[in-house]
Amino acid sequence: MAISTAHSIVEATPLAKRIAALVVVLYAIIATAPLVWIFMTSFKTQEDAIAYPPKLVFEPSLEGYVNLFTIRSRQTPEMLEKLPPPSSWAERLARSRNMVIAGPSKFMPRYFNSLLIGFGSTFLSVFLGTLAAYAFSRFRVPLADDLLFFILSTRMMPPIAVAIPIYLMYRQLELTDTAFGMILLYTAVNISLAVWLLKGFIDEIPLEYEEAALVDGYTRLHAFVKVVLPQAITGIAATAIFCLIFAWNEYAFALLLTSGNAQTMPPFIPFIIGEGGQDWPAVAAGTTLFLIPILCFTVLLRKHLLRGITFGAVRK
Repeated sequence: MAISTAHSIVEATPLAKRIAALVVVLYAIIATAPLVWIFMTSFKTQEDAIAYPPKLVFEPSLEGYVNLFTIRSRQTPEMLEKLPPPSSWAERLARSRNMVIAGPSKFMPRYFNSLLIGFGSTFLSVFLGTLAAYAFSRFRVPLADDLLFFILSTRMMPPIAVAIPIYLMYRQLELTDTAFGMILLYTAVNISLAVWLLKGFIDEIPLEYEEAALVDGYTRLHAFVKVVLPQAITGIAATAIFCLIFAWNEYAFALLLTSGNAQTMPPFIPFIIGEGGQDWPAVAAGTTLFLIPILCFTVLLRKHLLRGITFGAVRK
């Protein structure tokens, strides 16, 4: 009997699957290695963090997190002997460095600013983007193609190119160093991405669903809420993740337009200064905590994200 060497052009060969799996594993290792190193550094002491060669095995310490959440001052041994015994493990850790805790740091206010500005701008971008995308998809909008291109062109422009005009405008309107001003700015930047992504998702939803709802007595608004939104939830989730990633990581505008009250984490983390130089364990601790909200948000919506990215890829 002749041995057939034919194989499906759709299903990959076993060798191709092994190669693809190897590539994915290597990519995952390369992509996660910096994050693992940052996480490990957050549990090192300052000496272990700057040791050369780098230490892979070390005694864990919470010094970086203590330094991140507190302000410390160095005291002489004579002064430390006059102080009452430390009342907490954080105070004991500071005393071991001949330091005392003078008060809380500015980490928590900056962290709250990132949460407020990031999620607030994401909500507005997705909300307004959904309404605009639905209008472009379902109604006859004059000069729709020109308007869509204009919306997209705002995303093509480098943000740094308009940084000075925005700064002057915000200073005139007294929006500098305000959470409301940053939410408006990030919403304006993200809304173009939201409109274009969501229009593609809404275009894929059959118009017959809405027509059937209108025949049954639904108003246009009820049909939008009851029919379109549940069908477009995957696209909304994927768009929300992309908008949040930009607002969460944005550095240039946050550095230029904020300095105190509305400062977010990206410009705050690099300036965590320790005694005698950069406090790398504290920087790593702040970076680790900074990654948690965006990681949790992405993990919670991962199913919608995967479906949203591939939505409409296969047409019947």
